[in-house]
Amino acid sequence: MDAKELLKKVRKIEIKTRGLSQNIFAGEYHSAYKGRGVIFSEVREYVPGDDVRDIDWNVTSRYNKPFVKVYEEERELTVMLLVDVSGSRSFGACGEQKMEKMAEVAATLAFSSIQNNDKVGVILFSDKIEKFIPPKKGRKHILLIIREIINFVPENNGTDIGAALRFLTNALKKRTTAFLISDMIDDHDYQQSLMIASRKHDMATIQVYDRRDAEMPDVGLVKMRDLETGQTAWIDTSSKSTRSAYAQVWYKRQQWISSAMARSGVDMASISTDEDFVKALLGLFRRRSIAR
Repeated sequence: MDAKELLKKVRKIEIKTRGLSQNIFAGEYHSAYKGRGVIFSEVREYVPGDDVRDIDWNVTSRYNKPFVKVYEEERELTVMLLVDVSGSRSFGACGEQKMEKMAEVAATLAFSSIQNNDKVGVILFSDKIEKFIPPKKGRKHILLIIREIINFVPENNGTDIGAALRFLTNALKKRTTAFLISDMIDDHDYQQSLMIASRKHDMATIQVYDRRDAEMPDVGLVKMRDLETGQTAWIDTSSKSTRSAYAQVWYKRQQWISSAMARSGVDMASISTDEDFVKALLGLFRRRSIAR
């Protein structure tokens, strides 16, 4: 992709996702991710109804009238986006390519974060850590993140979600809010890594998939290529048993993913490439708000 085309894509995503972040997601994001606690702000005179436990006795004794401590929410968070850049992200039969949808979701989360003065960083992963962008604030940093997600060329095409989770656990010493953005097509068992990461960090998963990942259309004899291994094979899609076996693989993977997320206490939203992600993302935020 040349620089002009890349700039045009980044600008298009910025216009769409920045507007969503300001007009739709800002309040929901704030409710779902409130920060780690409260910090002391100031003292003021006591008024009836104030909690007597908040009385500042040092100031009270100095002025011979009661003063209370005022606290404010500690808002600043560190947000990490773990974005899958494996070979399968370039697939898109029923809508956008997965990588385009992932970029939009990541950009919306990033702009929602900076609306609340949070720092945002990125881990781009395949079956290894491809790139780590440390957390920073500001629009220019977010635009850099979007450019990387859209235009990054990975060295490897495989997927290892566990490797990304282990890197998050080891690289980020303080508790962060982490979003795993992936199609979740991974044959590794990452359950233990997920459980460890979710105990240390505030985790959520956003699965971006294509409907053809779940079901194979009846279009006769077709040559197919695995985007992660590069292997090719002729598949008779008119065979009912073949289509059924294909759908079963998807179903079993989804069952495993749902179970892994539930055991680890990680909320998940699934978004197909041919649908608007707004409803699914709002649902994720609202479930978190209720849980809090």
